[in-house]
Amino acid sequence: MTPAITEREVKIPPVGLAGDLAVPPRAAGMVLFAHGSGSSRRSPRNRYVAAVLQQGGLGTLRLDLLTEAEEQVDLRTRHLRFDIGLLAGRLVEATDWLRREPATRELPLGCFGASTGAAAALVAAAERPEIVRAVVSRGGRPDLSGAALGRVRAPALLIVGAADTDVLALNREAMAQLRCAKRLDIVPGATHLFEEAGALEQVASLAREWFAAHFEEVRR
Repeated sequence: MTPAITEREVKIPPVGLAGDLAVPPRAAGMVLFAHGSGSSRRSPRNRYVAAVLQQGGLGTLRLDLLTEAEEQVDLRTRHLRFDIGLLAGRLVEATDWLRREPATRELPLGCFGASTGAAAALVAAAERPEIVRAVVSRGGRPDLSGAALGRVRAPALLIVGAADTDVLALNREAMAQLRCAKRLDIVPGATHLFEEAGALEQVASLAREWFAAHFEEVRR
């Protein structure tokens, strides 16, 4: 395996969201991460997936979707983490920022969302159809995307654990509403957080293959 790619902290305007950006040499694309409710860009699961994508030649931006002040409010109220409109808007801001940055502006862009972050990623993809070229949802809540589901044009991969039965049912319903290229992959024996042996590795492998394939289509 090649050496780990160096990440650097960045601030995304206009509110100064914190993110960790990594761009491998000759990167084939960029993946913007949206974490789930109550998590952060330092989520060990998303960090692991990001590392696998980086080793596969993809750049990553793991982003905190709330400011520090907002996180303090959310710890008390727990409502901002479910404000999909707010979170999707932050992803759109990050998408536009990546399009302005010299190191990333020419690269195909995808979104990787976990839990509620998946809903925000799908809404952002619907808002920026000319920019977001692929979406991957890990244990996501695409049902929270509302009417935006029918407007998503980027190919969407929904990954759900077989033992995460309630979320699996919601993902099956979302599949019927998506009008883009789509696929539902079910990881045997996995629960919501994919903590079982080999489960997260499977998620990372599926995500890497999905992004690589659809970024290649963009470059043709």
